[in-house]
Amino acid sequence: MIPRYSRPEMVAIWEPQTRFRIWFEIEAHATDKLAELGVVPKEAAAAIWAKAKDAVFDVARIDEIERVTKHDVIAFLTHLAEIVGPEARFVHQGMTSSDVLDTTLAVQLSRAADILIADVDALLAALKRRAFEHKLTPTIGRSHGIHAEPVTFGLKLAQAYAEFARCRARLVAARTEIATCAISGAVGTFANIDPSVEEHVAARMGLIVEPISTQVIPRDRHAMFFATLGVVASCVERLATEIRHLQRTEVYEAEEFFSPGQKGSSAMPHKRNPVLTENLTGLARLVRGMALPAMENVALWHERDISHSSVERMIGPDATITLDFALARLTGVIDKLLVYPANMRKNLDRLGGLHNSQRVLLALTQAGASREESYSLVQRNAMRTWEHGEDFLTNLKADPDVTARLTGAELAAMFDEAYHFKHVDTIFARVFGAA
Repeated sequence: MIPRYSRPEMVAIWEPQTRFRIWFEIEAHATDKLAELGVVPKEAAAAIWAKAKDAVFDVARIDEIERVTKHDVIAFLTHLAEIVGPEARFVHQGMTSSDVLDTTLAVQLSRAADILIADVDALLAALKRRAFEHKLTPTIGRSHGIHAEPVTFGLKLAQAYAEFARCRARLVAARTEIATCAISGAVGTFANIDPSVEEHVAARMGLIVEPISTQVIPRDRHAMFFATLGVVASCVERLATEIRHLQRTEVYEAEEFFSPGQKGSSAMPHKRNPVLTENLTGLARLVRGMALPAMENVALWHERDISHSSVERMIGPDATITLDFALARLTGVIDKLLVYPANMRKNLDRLGGLHNSQRVLLALTQAGASREESYSLVQRNAMRTWEHGEDFLTNLKADPDVTARLTGAELAAMFDEAYHFKHVDTIFARVFGAA
């Protein structure tokens, strides 16, 4: 991923030095268990740790060897032998390359998931704080982009909080599913390595044992992991899109923070554009786009092929780095979001009270009119209000067919805004807990 959309902690997981360090630890832990089983000398296992534990692997040297061997794991083992010396012949006993590669990928994705979960936690904290800040800030709810009935801006943010709480749970489940270790040898039969080696390595690397592998860890696990990232990215986009709409000049109910010295346009000095949330929309597309190749990786040939390898070398770093950046950026947007209650009020009032139409409809049915008659009476007054910019309550009070059923005072009571917010506390308790 390009530096523009990267954060150092997540990038570090995918750096070559980190990858080779994990490779070494897998090999060294496996050798420890093999020594315990009497397969290799204990002195050799100890020497491997002593000579390479603090080594800085020469990435350029490994690349140089790989240009000859055309095999990355062999290139690494060759370089490790240059560091360790004769005892290196006991490394990789009974193992195959996928034992190292797949277990390493599991470690990297698990670590990446930990960062993403922490990212979501930070976003949840920002959403909760802003939701309570605007718990009772009235704004118009929209369906199809058209005014519907009142909500509060706090409810909008509470909905996002609940959505990302589900995202967190999905990430935790995806981390659990991806964190498996396979040290089962060629075609997964343990013919040349004891299953206890796998158990030992899994415990040391913070993984669980893969119940059955072929020569690779089954790729349905990876498909689920990247699909989960795609869902989280979609949730990022949904909230970003909401903010983009609210920042439109004709709406202007909320706005990304515009910092001192910031410029919106090279041509038009007046512009304040929703650049961060537009950026998030694009980044979400990238992350979602990486889910499909992960699903296509599930169908490998027989016990193993490497058609998945090139895909995962790209989507592993790119998807996690991109989503990490996106979540952090969204947290910043929410934390500093400029909210304009006065504009929300102006928009709420601009249709002359039409958002109360359902209350009037229901009141007419309760007063004895059929639903069809009630709908017709309310709609004809609503359309007049729409078309002539009049006041809805005034029109209703002037309609003798309406006032035959409801008094002016009863109609006025239908326009009490607090009616729409009487269950806000209940919804907040459901989302955030009774406390």
